[in-house]
Amino acid sequence: MSNAPEATRAVVTPLRVVIALCLVAPFVALLWVGSYAKTDPVFIGIPFFYWYQMLWVVLSAAMTMTAYRLWQRDRRAARTCHAAGTAHTATAEDGGAVK
Repeated sequence: MSNAPEATRAVVTPLRVVIALCLVAPFVALLWVGSYAKTDPVFIGIPFFYWYQMLWVVLSAAMTMTAYRLWQRDRRAARTCHAAGTAHTATAEDGGAVK
């Protein structure tokens, strides 16, 4: 028998889906150029094409920070459950969220 540790499978939880959406949304919003390749509406004299992209700089930073904080919460919960010897799963009672 091998002394190698058992490989654990990644569990897809609602929290991890939110993390993924926070990280993917800026890419989708900015790679879909046709949605913002226009000049109107103008905001304080700046065409839409430019201020939309600059708005996503701020939104991307906020969404990345949110994803990082949620990931920390998920890792902390996993360590707590692992230390207690319980399974790290989401239940219907807590809405599928990891506390």
